[in-house]
Order: sequence, then structure tokens, then C-alpha cells
Amino acid sequence: MALVNKIIPFSCIDGPGNRTAIFFQGCNFKCTYCHNPETINKCINCKKCVLVCPVKALEIKDEKVIWNEDKCVQCDNCIRECSHLSTPKTKDFSVDELFNQIKEISPFIQGITVSGGECTLNADFLIELFKKVKNELGLTCFVDTNGGIDLSEYKELVDITDKFMLDVKSIDEDEHIKVTGTSNDIVLKNLKYLLDNNKLYEVRTVIAPNLDNEKTVLEVSKIIKDKCKYKFNAYRKYGVRKEGIDLHGEVGPSEEEINNLKSLQKGCI
Repeated sequence: MALVNKIIPFSCIDGPGNRTAIFFQGCNFKCTYCHNPETINKCINCKKCVLVCPVKALEIKDEKVIWNEDKCVQCDNCIRECSHLSTPKTKDFSVDELFNQIKEISPFIQGITVSGGECTLNADFLIELFKKVKNELGLTCFVDTNGGIDLSEYKELVDITDKFMLDVKSIDEDEHIKVTGTSNDIVLKNLKYLLDNNKLYEVRTVIAPNLDNEKTVLEVSKIIKDKCKYKFNAYRKYGVRKEGIDLHGEVGPSEEEINNLKSLQKGCI
């Protein structure tokens, strides 16, 4: 079983073509600029969210918070009330249950992309899901990851995955720790490992104020050259928790700054 935060049946921004994007709950990073911090932790059933639900879509059964999707109006009061960086709006899926949802829309998509949270925390689940999706539906399987799990120890997952989309938050270890709460040594190891195995579809970096964006873009560009795409995601304050806004501010990078970074990146190809 795996805990899923959200399923977007049709997405054109999570890899090539029309794809189903599956967001797993739980993350091993705690990024300051995360715009969906409610995916970081799993619910601890503190029950605070039940009190603020205006339509009684949340109730307590056997000391656990139960979410009724049919009643929910997606007001997100529960998420705003949660102090644990979590949400009660998740569902447990078996491989077969998730596969059956994908199968229903399979004629209209080119593949699936798993994300999070951090989806690779469910590596064994992903392996079994990808086997069924590829063998029975003929769809491609992409992984969107923060790179915090050593993928060289999960060769079966790497082999069965068509391509990975990897975040590199910062090339500088101290800055990476400031942004995510953890070192970037495994991330950079994964970057080179996936490049060597021709498994990288794209690398992404969030361009946020008060970070050494030029250094990260320059050094990452030197590593990837023209072997895969390099995508810049501009920081936006929406959904970011207070400590993130305190660090990065309320205004994202300017178009001029993004264009300068693009020029820097192109100079390394």
C-alpha cells in the first residue's frame, strides 16, 4: 500500500505528452519555498482539521480522521489549520487499485508520472506499479524526484523507469541544507548516475531570491551540458509557509534575471 495525496488524470507539464500525474504523500526534504508543504508529512490524527471543516467532510472514527471526498468542497480549511505540514485528504492505494484508475483513462494518455511529496520513498510500490503499467498498458513511466534517495541502490526501479526528472535545489551543500534541511551529496550522486545511464529527461532548479542562483545554474549546466533539458522554476510565494517567505520574500525573480540565467546555461552547452 502507498499513501497518495492527489491524482491529476491529464497533465501536460509533468513530462512529454498527456500524462497522469500521481502525487504521493510524504517527503524527506522540507524545502523553504515548497508551494505544497501539506505533502511533507503524514497525518498524525490530531483532529484539529475536523473542527474547521464547514461541510463535515471530516470525521473521527477509531481515533483516526476520515475524509469523505464526496462531501468535500476543496476549501482547504483543513490544510491551513494543520500545523504538521500534512493533510487529511489522502488515500491509501494498493498497486492494483491505482493501476485500475490509470487503466480507465489509458487510451487518452501517453504515460504516467509519479511525484510527491517524494515518490521514491515508495520504491518497491513503484516497481510493481510500473511493471503492470508498462506490460499491460504499454505506457511510459516517469519519476519526478528530489534525488534524496540513493538510486544506485534501487537498480530495478531505475531500469524499469523510462526517464527521471530531478530537482537540484542548490549546488552548494551549505545552501542546500539551509533550503531543504539535508545535504545534497546524494542528489549530486544521482545527477551523475542518471546521466551516465541515459535516464534523465530534465533537471529543474527553483530560482528563488536570497540564493546563489548563478552558481547553481553554472555548475549544474557544466555537468549536464546538452545531455538533458534544464528547466528553471521561478519562485512564487503562493502556498509557501511563513519561514519560507521570511527567507525568500514575496516577489519572485524578474524576467531579466531568468533570461540572464538562461544565457549562462546556454554558454555551457
